[in-house]
Amino acid sequence: MTELTENEARAVSQITERVVSHVSRGLTGKDDVIRSAFQVMLTGGHLLIEDVPGVGKTLLATGLARACQLSFSRIQFTADLMPGDITGVRVYNPADGAWKFEAGPIFHELVLADEINRSGPRTQSALLEAMEERRVSVDGTTYLTPQPFFVIATANPVEMDGTFQLPEAQRDRFTARLSIGYLDEAGEAAMVAARTAARPDETAAASVTAVTSAKDLLAAQVLVRKVYVADALYRYAVRLADGTRRTDVFRLGISPRGVIHVIVMAKAIAITAGRTHVLPDDIQTAAHSTWRHRLTLTPAAARAGDNVGDVLTNILARTPLPSRTPRS
Repeated sequence: MTELTENEARAVSQITERVVSHVSRGLTGKDDVIRSAFQVMLTGGHLLIEDVPGVGKTLLATGLARACQLSFSRIQFTADLMPGDITGVRVYNPADGAWKFEAGPIFHELVLADEINRSGPRTQSALLEAMEERRVSVDGTTYLTPQPFFVIATANPVEMDGTFQLPEAQRDRFTARLSIGYLDEAGEAAMVAARTAARPDETAAASVTAVTSAKDLLAAQVLVRKVYVADALYRYAVRLADGTRRTDVFRLGISPRGVIHVIVMAKAIAITAGRTHVLPDDIQTAAHSTWRHRLTLTPAAARAGDNVGDVLTNILARTPLPSRTPRS
């Protein structure tokens, strides 16, 4: 594989800033969230957003789809949603006596799985299998998902009525988890003023225009993999993961898949900053978004009032940094 050039890194950085600028026309005041979500897209992985309703999760997904010119579908997860409602079904046509596959909404380039934890594990698994394998099997026939293929799954807090906890093995399949959160007072007031002055048929997402394409996104994903990571930083990431495995605060530590995801996310952070190499800070930043949703407190730690984010921050702080890495 050829080395990533500075011009290539700069081009991806410029695309990122254009995407952030245009998506923020619909989702105002959340540039950091938009940038992180696009970085996940550049990894080729999938994103979990856990937050309360009404903070802009759907706006983020539709805005990214419009900015990148991706085909888009939204699946509303409910208690009675069946796996076939996601993947599609074979339908018999009596006119010609043939069976025809009618593709489900999973066969789009960007899929919003809205309120994924309102459906049971069997239906969740149908989506997660497609995410992992990038293909769907129906009645013994395999159908490939389009490329690029990106899932944004939203989940409500588990304390809300009618929600199911996502099993740890399923959460592990998401590259990263984000929370959008509320705007500050001035930002929310400005957003409300703008939306209440718009025409009833004018959606916030309609203000987002295309700034890149699916072809360019695929090319950028290839460039992300070419970002240089020093051997010492690979070992540093493993030491951080080992720190989560050795503590008695978490039920399970970070899996090898989690280490892979933190490295790829760190590469995406680096290239969107216009760099050809990863820094220790990139790994630390990536660890929070790629690992927090994979870690669950033990009952004793939860009763003691421990917090996943605080414990992870402590592990990052006490793990020695590499003394020297090339290109840093």
